[in-house]
This record gives sequence, C-alpha cells and structure tokens, in this order.
Amino acid sequence: MLYIQDSNGLFIQAAEDDVIGEAITIYNRYFCKGTTLTRPAEAADYLKLKLAQYDYEVFVGLFLNNRHQIISCDELSHGTLDAASVHAREVVKAALLHNAAAVVFAHNHPSGASEPSQSDKNITDRLKAALALIDVRVLDHFVIGESVVSFAEQGLM
Repeated sequence: MLYIQDSNGLFIQAAEDDVIGEAITIYNRYFCKGTTLTRPAEAADYLKLKLAQYDYEVFVGLFLNNRHQIISCDELSHGTLDAASVHAREVVKAALLHNAAAVVFAHNHPSGASEPSQSDKNITDRLKAALALIDVRVLDHFVIGESVVSFAEQGLM
C-alpha cells in the first residue's frame, strides 16, 4: 500500500499515479530553472521521472545555457504507443525562444524497450544538424524504457 502526506500532515492511502505526481512535484522543486547539470546521470534521473507518467510517447527537450544550467524542459511532441512525430523546425524555434546554448533530448518507450530504434537515431541526427546551424549543441538523447539508454554513452552522438 502507498501513502502520501496530505496538507494537514496526515498520511493517506494513495494511488500509484498520485505518488508519482507527488514525486515529480518534489523533484521539480530541486530540479528547476537555474539548476546546473554536472553529470549526465542527473539529467537522466530527472527525465526518467518526468516521462514515467505517460503511457504514450513523449519527446522532450531540456534547454540549457552555456554553463549547462536549466532554462526550460519542454514537451516538444506527443505521440502514440510507439511513435512521436518530432519536427526540426519546432525544436529550432524552441531553442531560439529560450536562447539555449545546448539541449538534451529524451523520449519514452511505453513498451519498456530501452534500445534506440533506427528512427530515434535518424531524428537525433536531423535535430543535431538543424541546431548546429544556430550554434546550439546537442549533448545527449536519452531513451527511457525499463532502463535509460544514453546516446552519448553508446557513442551515438
């Protein structure tokens, strides 16, 4: 059984979704605008928690300044059970809007499979090329399933 603390300090029985929502709220307090990312694992942990709530594919961009401090984490695309359409022009627009120097991408695989697909590799290459034109570096792309796979750690960046 799962319990969370209500506004009066009492512990009440909670559904798993409520606990995940509460965890995201707490984590967002610590992992917010201005937080400096010093290790890829920090970004992976945050993005895994952020994407855990979805049962369909969601593609996010974590926009960073030149000191790798978080500017914003935007949901760039919502998809279906096994695909999310990501458009380079929308990603470039978001990077310019945030005046980002770098970005980390992530998306979930609701099936639980963590291995990047050929489609995942293709969109990462397209986004890297588009963002390079405006001097925004792509630092990593995480695929989040039962585990987290980093493109950078696999030599795919």
